[in-house]
Amino acid sequence: MNFPSDIKYHKEHTWAKAEGDTAVIGITDHAQDQLGDILYVELPGVGDEIKQDETFGTVESAKVASDLYAPVSGKVIEVNPELEDSPEKVNESPYGDGWMIKVKMTDSSELDNLMSNTEYENSIK
Repeated sequence: MNFPSDIKYHKEHTWAKAEGDTAVIGITDHAQDQLGDILYVELPGVGDEIKQDETFGTVESAKVASDLYAPVSGKVIEVNPELEDSPEKVNESPYGDGWMIKVKMTDSSELDNLMSNTEYENSIK
């Protein structure tokens, strides 16, 4: 299992990586492992607002459909175009090519509500 130290983790298995006032968001390695082969990802559109701790989309696997919870609040400025035709990228590279959305954060201090890699790793044991 991979838990990069340069990102923050939400208790509902999403992550946020801050790049200035922008956050790149996806699901964790643990989440994709638990879901199994991801078949479909439903994401918000560019311009949509998301709110911390609220759902912003759905991911479907052969096993289950699961809601995606926003690690931070903000306006969606980019959606990963690769995931529509290649949702398996989430399984292959959850912190890289499998990122889901980029958000212009409304309040970067919300990152303080999230867990470090060590805290997240301990929470799933």
